[in-house]
Amino acid sequence: MGQKTRPTGFRVGITEDWRSRWYANKREFGELLVEDFKIRKFVKTKYKSAGIPKIEIERTRDMVIVHLHTARPGIIIGRKGQEVDRLKAELEDLTGRRMDLKIVEINQPNRNATLVAQDIAQQLEKRGSFRRTMKRSVDQVMEAGVFGVKIQLSGRLGGAEMSRCEKLAKGSIPLSTLQEHIDYGFAEAITTTGVIGVKVWIGLGDYAAEEANDAANAKTGQVPQKPKKTHKR
Repeated sequence: MGQKTRPTGFRVGITEDWRSRWYANKREFGELLVEDFKIRKFVKTKYKSAGIPKIEIERTRDMVIVHLHTARPGIIIGRKGQEVDRLKAELEDLTGRRMDLKIVEINQPNRNATLVAQDIAQQLEKRGSFRRTMKRSVDQVMEAGVFGVKIQLSGRLGGAEMSRCEKLAKGSIPLSTLQEHIDYGFAEAITTTGVIGVKVWIGLGDYAAEEANDAANAKTGQVPQKPKKTHKR
């Protein structure tokens, strides 16, 4: 039996932060949890082409702050910020609360597992060869300066009668090491023969080394480089 767990959920509270940051008593907790789900579903459905891998939600006593991480901020912002104002008004109608939107741009989409999974799913929906798609995606991710990548496709691959699972991996991905930053992403490709599940794991290195590297690059204004390992295996 395989003892498997989601890498991000495995690290929440240790090295990863929560996606929803607020506190509520037992009476309100369920209502606010469903509200968070509705906000995420609404935004991801409305802006499917904007490449939104993560939505973080914070709550104060009288306001909800939504952090939208996106690879294409121009689609959400719109001309002169009109689209943001429209989205803010729609979310206020949906929840009945005051909203504040903050757009966070993702500079390197090939280092984000969810965006890579969504890109693979889109190519599969366009009837691209799954083996060629996997190989191209693995090469692009490794060129972005990561330590390792693994891609898994499950379903009726290539229109086959029987569903199966195909994997392709390159580099190092130590899933059991909690200090290792493993980004995980999932997407579904809706093809004519059925649904194909796409899973992506990307090894981004040690958390401490990654933070030190980001701080150094922020001072010099350089492009993020592949950090060196600081722990032993």
